[in-house]
Amino acid sequence: MSSLAEDWRADLDAVDGRLIDDYQSGFPVEERPFRAIGAELDIDEDEALARVESLHEQGIFRRFGAVLNPPVIGSSTLAAVQAPEDRFGEIAEIVNEHRQVNHNYRRDHPWNMWFVVTAGSRETRDAILADIEERTGCSVLNLPMLTDFYINLEFPVVNGDRFARESSGGGEDVRATAISESATGDLSTLDARLLLAIQGGFPLTATPYRDIAAELDESVGDVVDAIRRLRETGCIKRIGCIVNHVVTGFDANCMVVWDVPDDELDARGTEVGSLPYVTLCYHRPRRPDQGWSYNLFTMIHGRDAEMVDEKIDELADEHLPHTHERLFSTETLKQTGAQYEELLGS
Repeated sequence: MSSLAEDWRADLDAVDGRLIDDYQSGFPVEERPFRAIGAELDIDEDEALARVESLHEQGIFRRFGAVLNPPVIGSSTLAAVQAPEDRFGEIAEIVNEHRQVNHNYRRDHPWNMWFVVTAGSRETRDAILADIEERTGCSVLNLPMLTDFYINLEFPVVNGDRFARESSGGGEDVRATAISESATGDLSTLDARLLLAIQGGFPLTATPYRDIAAELDESVGDVVDAIRRLRETGCIKRIGCIVNHVVTGFDANCMVVWDVPDDELDARGTEVGSLPYVTLCYHRPRRPDQGWSYNLFTMIHGRDAEMVDEKIDELADEHLPHTHERLFSTETLKQTGAQYEELLGS
């Protein structure tokens, strides 16, 4: 285990450990959620809130609130450019200035800058990509998700695991789920206003839902009902404390891309998505005109690059005997939750 993984846990106790590992999802959707959490942890409401605030200030939690689900809400894509080294910083600034770019990483590959664009519509998404292409002079590799096999960045971190989900054993229900590039989520006006209000996180207060309701000039009951409904329909994936995996030692993450025969794709994707060391598994299009022949993407998060490489070897030997490339992340250029400017057409 890296020294970083050891250091971040030095001042934590068992209650902190439970807050970190047990409340990445399932946070109570009720007027005083920290009172309920405190009762479960045998501490009072004020201490529960203070502990979450402290973990946020230390950087262990990136934020507190909802994880939105862009493929259900609007339109999103994974994109990449081949940025010349002498212009890398300039191009990163152009990419990152777009509010709808919520993740951007340098990866060890000729396609060296990888970013995610989320938007309220496919038209807005594609306009952002066109703007980046025009202003940087770099061809943009546009790779929208076509099939979701397994996506879950919720995993325990207060442990000695060498890679994500090592101690969980896997076994989740994994299936091929087709993804639309132009979803609407059947949002009401309140739903849309609420999602825009919470996309950056909930207020870190004893009454977050009441505070959100006050911001929207709505009743707390209507806001709570809407959040529950959005969670049930999949617009909200989970509600809880969002862990910073880099700070907690899972800083050796690798995106592996595979050239899988199309007639094997669903079978291979569901098989691989159920493996305990795979955190993401999905199908994206090939782009042969841009020299991109890969259609299956997997992600492995670990605390040690050598161990991650060993798991990729295992993946290739036992499950995916196909051509692949390993794109290790070497620098985080931007990382936020999904960000939208609008969700309903005028």
